[in-house]
Order: sequence, then structure tokens, then C-alpha cells
Amino acid sequence: MLALSHYNSSSSPLLPPLGNDSGGKAEARVAVEGWSQQGNFTFVEPTTSGVIVVILSMTLGIISNIVALFILVNAYALQQRRSKATFLLFATSLVITDFIGHLVPGALVLRLYLSGGVSPEDFDSSDGMCQFLGGSMVFFGLCPLFLGCAMAAERCLGVTKPLLHSSLVTKTRVKICLAAVWLAALSVALLPCFQLGSYTFQDPGTWCFINVLSDTEGVDVAFVVLFSGLGLTSLAVALVCNTVSGVTLVLARLRRQPGSHHSTKSHDIEMVVQLVGIMVTSCICWSPLLIFGLMSVIHSYTETIGDNLSNYKTLLVMGVRLATWNQILDPWVYILLRRTVLRKIYLIAKCQAGLRGTKLGRWEPTSFHSSEKKQVDQV
Repeated sequence: MLALSHYNSSSSPLLPPLGNDSGGKAEARVAVEGWSQQGNFTFVEPTTSGVIVVILSMTLGIISNIVALFILVNAYALQQRRSKATFLLFATSLVITDFIGHLVPGALVLRLYLSGGVSPEDFDSSDGMCQFLGGSMVFFGLCPLFLGCAMAAERCLGVTKPLLHSSLVTKTRVKICLAAVWLAALSVALLPCFQLGSYTFQDPGTWCFINVLSDTEGVDVAFVVLFSGLGLTSLAVALVCNTVSGVTLVLARLRRQPGSHHSTKSHDIEMVVQLVGIMVTSCICWSPLLIFGLMSVIHSYTETIGDNLSNYKTLLVMGVRLATWNQILDPWVYILLRRTVLRKIYLIAKCQAGLRGTKLGRWEPTSFHSSEKKQVDQV
């Protein structure tokens, strides 16, 4: 998938809108062949710098996921609290899914890129490799969104109803939930095998995805609506759950009596902060593709794209390119948003605040009362 970053939008052909009649299809094919012969259609030629960038991007994603996986596995082995253990089980599954989703489609796209891509006249939606690549992109796209939604719901239940959470959420049920998430994403990805939607090669012929721009039918619209609807719904549910969890923790912190034990809440805060990071990353990376894919298939089905087809193709490539960064950025949420790292950042920022803030802090009323109390205790 990372090989998409070497697509030059200026070299894409300005294909005419394809009609539903056979005459329109024949004219479109003749036009494509004519443009290819004139040299206006540029295929992807592998260059040394391009290959190096692709390999470096894939290496960065692989290393990031391995480091995050190592941190999560160690934390899971040392964790005694069941609520934290279930969260780490979800997080580990998410990192493993991101790792495989970064490796498998990326390797296939890199192979197509190095081979020069597939020419437009050879675009065949029944190609086995295209079907596998398109299904992989849908599967590994929905899985992180579903897992992020499930993690947010689990934490919301743990923060708002801890007793109910302890009685309902167990490791066995978490594993069943993970299996259900993967099965649901796989079911959606396999729908084109039952003629409910289709995958096709996308310009410049180095990747496959849902058919949203050419010869779209009613089943294609329904498939895209299902894909985008499930993704956007997952993001919305995660947003609501994380908001409820955050507000609950803030109110609990405000109501906490001075000197009370709050180590349990610190674990909850850490998990909610990580979930917010996952949610923000997923929203930024996936929302453009989910929304634009829905708009594209509707305009294509109603034949209202017109002369903007090349712009739609460019935006589609940009949306997929942005979505691939979700698999690289997700691991850094666990690498950076840990209590130890956040505590060090806080201490560094506090030291950089300067001596003035420290001196002023000595004369705060709370500090005065606490020092006076120590003197009384000593007497």
C-alpha cells in the first residue's frame, strides 16, 4: 500500500465518463488505447529512489509495530489488574493486525510497482491477485476501526460501571470478541466473492480497491455504503465512549479528597489517553477515504462525475495513501503515551518552566498549610 506514494497525479489520463451502453464502452476503450499510443498515459516506472522510499516506509512501519508489540507483551505479562490485562489484550491484537495489514498488502503493491503496473486495457476485476489485494485492504482497514471501537466501549464500561465490568469482561470473552471482530471484517471483505460488490485495479495499475469510479452498479454502491458506514459508525461510537470515559475520570478527579489513594485512576487515565490517541489517529487517517469513497461511488453511479474523473482518481489515491499511515502511527500511541514517558515529559516541562514558577509555588496557600502541618506533627 505504501507504494501508492509514488503515484504522480499529473500523469493520470483524463478518462471520459463511461456510459452504460456498449457504444460508450467501445469509445472509451478506443480513447484509452489512443492516449496510450500517444504517450499521454504514463505507467509507473520503478526508480532507485522510489524503491528506496517504499522500502524505508515499510521498514519504519514494521519496526514501529514490532517495538509496540514488544512493549505490550511485556506489560501484559507483568500486569496483575484484570481490567488492564484485558485492555492490553485488545491493544496487542490491534498491533498484530496493523503489522500484518502493513506487511501483506504493502508487499503485493510493491511487487506490482516493480513490475511496472497493469495497463488499463488489461484491467480485469476477476484477477485473483486483484481480488486478494482488494479484500486485504478492506479487511485490514475495518479491523483497526472495529478494534478501536471495542476497546473504547470496554474502557467506558470499566470507568463508568467498574463492578459490572469486573463481572462481565473476562479474558475468554475478550478473545471471543476479538474473533467476532475479525470474522465481521472478513465477512465484509468477502462479499465481492458472492457478486455483492467488486474489486478492480485502480490507476496507475499498481493497486486494487473497491470499484467506485467506473461502471458502478447498485451492488457497488451498497458495498461502499456498507464499508464506509461501518467505518464511520465505529469512529462515532469510539468518540462517544471516549468522551464519556474522559468526562467521568475528570469529574472523579475533581471530587477526589486530598491525600486519597488514586493509583487505580492513574491506570484508567493512561488507557483513556491511549484510546483518545488511537481515535484521533484513525479519524485523521480514515475519514477522508471513507467519506470520499462514498461520494465518488454515488457520483459515478449517477453519472455526475463528468470531466472531474482525473481529480477523483487523484483524491482516491491520496485518501488510500493517508489511510496507510494509520498502521504506522498506531504503534507510536503505545510507545509514546505510556505513564513512564508522560511522566518524564511532565518533569522536563516542569524543569523548563524556570525557577520563578518554583519560587512562587513555595508561597501557595496549600504549600504553606502542608508545611505548617509537618511542623505540628514533629512537635
